[in-house]
Amino acid sequence: MAVVLTKLGRFVGMGGFGEQVRIGPDLTARESRDGLIYEERVTKPNAAQVVARLESAGATLLALPGRGHSTKLRQMRFDIVHTALEAYGWAPPPLRAPTPGATAISDMDTVFGWLRFIPDGNFVMRRVVGARALVHPLTCRHLFTWRRLGATLRADHKSVQRWHGQGVAMIVAGLLAEG
Repeated sequence: MAVVLTKLGRFVGMGGFGEQVRIGPDLTARESRDGLIYEERVTKPNAAQVVARLESAGATLLALPGRGHSTKLRQMRFDIVHTALEAYGWAPPPLRAPTPGATAISDMDTVFGWLRFIPDGNFVMRRVVGARALVHPLTCRHLFTWRRLGATLRADHKSVQRWHGQGVAMIVAGLLAEG
């Protein structure tokens, strides 16, 4: 389910901070710390939303650092200041995406948990949906193009696109059934 927040304005006497007031069947309003009222509209998931959340989760996964802190003793190294003449041949450090926050990581875990809606017998479909979810966090390009996935699976790229669409449709159906 997607939650769409819309700023409604200031209202007095609606309730306390964080209190939800139900407006309609799929509308609630919540007061924020600053006294503003935000409308929350819960929408049913569709294929575009699921693909966007999968790609966001894939970018979060790729933005995680490759190694954590180790237990090895580290030695102190002083930074060496180089002038432009001395620094010839030195390459600047590669750009890395910022480390994602805790909410992005927990959202990633939730979204990749949706792959369970694709049955175990359709492991190729699950593999295609998972591989296509991997998006580079800085360039926003897919790591696996349709043709590369087709060559890896020894299938036509149009078939891979169809399998991806069927897999996303299974995830949407599973989310709708889950409620």
